[in-house]
Amino acid sequence: MKQKWALLAPYLALLAADFYLPPLWMKDSGGAMILMLCVMPFLAFAAALAHGMRRGFDPLLAGAALVLFAPTIWLYYNTTAWPYAPVYAALVLAGDGLGSLFHGKK
Repeated sequence: MKQKWALLAPYLALLAADFYLPPLWMKDSGGAMILMLCVMPFLAFAAALAHGMRRGFDPLLAGAALVLFAPTIWLYYNTTAWPYAPVYAALVLAGDGLGSLFHGKK
């Protein structure tokens, strides 16, 4: 199990950067909506897609995305941001699944 987490570490770092850094740039509600509805989901999907292509499908990544996003609700947002957590997890699951279709192909 420890080795599995070690293989996920670079992708978890990308997800953590995606969830914790962009909120620092939010200045108004319009910019926040663009970041939360466009930029952050795209980056999460792209990280999961890369993981799926390199490592294959692992639903643990989606669970980790859910856990990584949860603390940001109290740090940057309010309780109305809860629906974003399962949505981001679903996007990570979809990206990982899509990427796994190309796993091992050159």
